[in-house]
Amino acid sequence: MPAQSDLTPKMTAVEVNDLLDSAYPQLNEGSSAYEAIDVFPGGCTVRLNATEKHLRPGGTVSGPCLFTLADIGGYACVLSHAGPDALSVTVNLDINFMRKAEAGPIDGHCRILKLGRSLMVFDIDIVAAGQTVAYATGTYSIPPKRTA
Repeated sequence: MPAQSDLTPKMTAVEVNDLLDSAYPQLNEGSSAYEAIDVFPGGCTVRLNATEKHLRPGGTVSGPCLFTLADIGGYACVLSHAGPDALSVTVNLDINFMRKAEAGPIDGHCRILKLGRSLMVFDIDIVAAGQTVAYATGTYSIPPKRTA
């Protein structure tokens, strides 16, 4: 399914990171482990700067850390394209783990498949060392616009 590329972002990657830091400070706890690195029409790229603390025995980045990257990719997409409402929430997220990921930068290439008034559907290709290590699809709920 092609991305919905006719969308215009409402936030930059820097603005998304600032919102993540203020609305969700426990995500990184003062580090930059998870971050948005690019926002473009119809998608975004997020990164996990995986260190020793993200590894399980055997030197593999843990599944929960990759799952979090997929979820942050969807969140960054909904924030940057539907608007900066931190109350958007995950409705569904399915992930398939393909191969081992080691410490280092792991990028999530996220694209919006459908952006409606109340839901956003996305997919994300999670890549480490040039290879897909996981692939996820998800849905985010967009809260109704509030009037002052």
